[in-house]
This record gives sequence, C-alpha cells and structure tokens, in this order.
Amino acid sequence: MILIIGGAYQGKRAFARETFSLTEDDIFTCTDRGIDFGCRCVDRLEEYVFACVQDGIDPLAVFEADHAAWADSILICRDISCGVVPLSAQERAWRNETGRLCQYLAARADRVSRLFCGLEQRLK
Repeated sequence: MILIIGGAYQGKRAFARETFSLTEDDIFTCTDRGIDFGCRCVDRLEEYVFACVQDGIDPLAVFEADHAAWADSILICRDISCGVVPLSAQERAWRNETGRLCQYLAARADRVSRLFCGLEQRLK
C-alpha cells in the first residue's frame, strides 16, 4: 500500500496520477460514507473519516477489519492536523480520527510520501 499525504491543493492527486500512471477512472474520490477499494487509488480519505465521525463509526476499525481490501491500494489523505484546533467537538474528533487512521496506515505502508508545493518528500 502507498500512502500520500499533504495539505490542501499541494498536488497529491496529480502526483499519484503521474507517478503511478493512473487515469481518472482508477481513482475513487470519497465524498461521504462510501468507500470503493475496487479502484487502484482512493482520494480524500479525510472526507470518509468525517462521514464516519458523523455516524459514530470508528474508521480505524473499518480498515482493520478488511486489510485485504486496501492492501494494494494507493491512498491519498489531506493533512488536517495543522492550524488552529477546531472549536467544535465533532471537528476535533474528525481531526483526531484522521490522525489515528494515518498513523495506522503509515505503519503498514510500503511507501509514504508527503506532498508540498507539488514536491514529494519521501517519508518511508
């Protein structure tokens, strides 16, 4: 599994497309509670985590329960850990759960890349 992280608009998706020869059809974009590991790449994991937090679902438990589904995937997650701590409890929970999931995924990843200004920093 490959994990790509970075702030908003830092070129994560473009980097994945170019580096791993992906087409738009190869990329699933999370917009709510659904997630499709049938695609080679899953983008916006933080959006999936937010939907889980809203529904009281532990996103980490979902990933732990079905490791085989995403073991060969390219996963892209926006770094939401920087900046001012959110005032709302739900947004703080979203930030915490996204961080927990990224830690779990990074520990199991074959490669972890952070993107900043379109440039890769290889973390693992």
